[in-house]
Amino acid sequence: MKITILDNDISLKRQLEQGNEQQLQTVREVIQDVRTKGDAAIKYYSEKWDGFAPENLRVAECEIIEAVKSFDPQLYGDLQEAADNIYRYHNEQKRTGFQLPLEDGSYLGQRITPLDAVGLYVPGGSAAYPSSVLMNVIPAQVAGVKRIVITSPAGNDGKLPDAVLVAAHILGVTEIYKVGGAQAIAALAYGTETIAPVDKITGPGNIFVALAKREVFGEVAIDMIAGPSEICILADESAYADEIAADLLSQAEHDALACAVLITTSDDLADAVADQVEIQLSKLPRQAIARKSIENFGHIYVAESMKDAVRAVNSLAPEHLEVITENAEKVSGMITHAGAIFIGRYSSEPVGDYFAGTNHVLPTNSTARFASGLNVDDFIKRTSVVYYSEKTWQQNAPKIARLARLEGLEGHARAVESRGWDKGEE
Repeated sequence: MKITILDNDISLKRQLEQGNEQQLQTVREVIQDVRTKGDAAIKYYSEKWDGFAPENLRVAECEIIEAVKSFDPQLYGDLQEAADNIYRYHNEQKRTGFQLPLEDGSYLGQRITPLDAVGLYVPGGSAAYPSSVLMNVIPAQVAGVKRIVITSPAGNDGKLPDAVLVAAHILGVTEIYKVGGAQAIAALAYGTETIAPVDKITGPGNIFVALAKREVFGEVAIDMIAGPSEICILADESAYADEIAADLLSQAEHDALACAVLITTSDDLADAVADQVEIQLSKLPRQAIARKSIENFGHIYVAESMKDAVRAVNSLAPEHLEVITENAEKVSGMITHAGAIFIGRYSSEPVGDYFAGTNHVLPTNSTARFASGLNVDDFIKRTSVVYYSEKTWQQNAPKIARLARLEGLEGHARAVESRGWDKGEE
């Protein structure tokens, strides 16, 4: 890994992956085809890009049962325990609304209502992601969403990974479709003969999925436009080089575009981590992917002070941040921009990815400056409520009318003034 002395003029912010014009045009064609041709378009593009056109888009109940029966019992228990942890954490995020009493029985309030239907996209390809099922479904269930749909591309055998089906089974989700790519996003947004539309789409995917989510936004809500995974580690001389290297590679193996950064105040640690990354890379099963990530987006920065290091972290606003320093909790309190913070030697990033209970759907590309990770609030609506009694209206109608006329809106003023007299004596 390249080692650079941190300069205050260095900008560590990543650029959003926008896609190119050809990719965008392809996505728009897919969306239009799905809108006009429905299931036929889905099957066409599934055959074209995934190598499989399912006769029935929906996963049959027997397929789920078969996956559960053949699944390793210990792994089933691990997934169940992880789900329990995620439920417990997200239950703390629930809102109940409020009612603010005024005089004479009048009140202002806020009602919390869940979305009616959401669609979760689970990526396929070279790996199965049951953790994506848990992280997207559970906050929606805690929010009270009644209809939850999963879409994911099938493999060449026409099946979804057992692990994905088992995770869905643990959560009680049965509406699952063998659909991936931009065509899945279009189906969730606009509906087809088989797939009814939803109100919001969540979950990560490749550039075509990301572009499709951007295109349908407005017709439906989306969670975020997620970029490649990122990890930043803030460490001092107290950290162990082999552990830091392992954590950097844990994200580098995700994607050739993943970003792995160490920011440290120790020259010795920087050199040792660079050596360890190379040693561990040679033994990593996904070495080819991780090596591209490290070569193109891996970096070690050496800061003169912890203050400078923290400033650099906040500039980067990483998706995942590990703080492995002396007084790590105190140092972590100086961080204002990060999707998730992992404090101390034993809180490595995969703890949050799979098991602790926090959500792993997090803002990337420095958007942690203004965005949050997926949570229960993403699946609710907050509706304002106003109730004015006659007495409250009498006290405030002249003020409201004057404010309306200040803005030149006479109709508004007349609307509030039209009340309060006996219509029966007209």
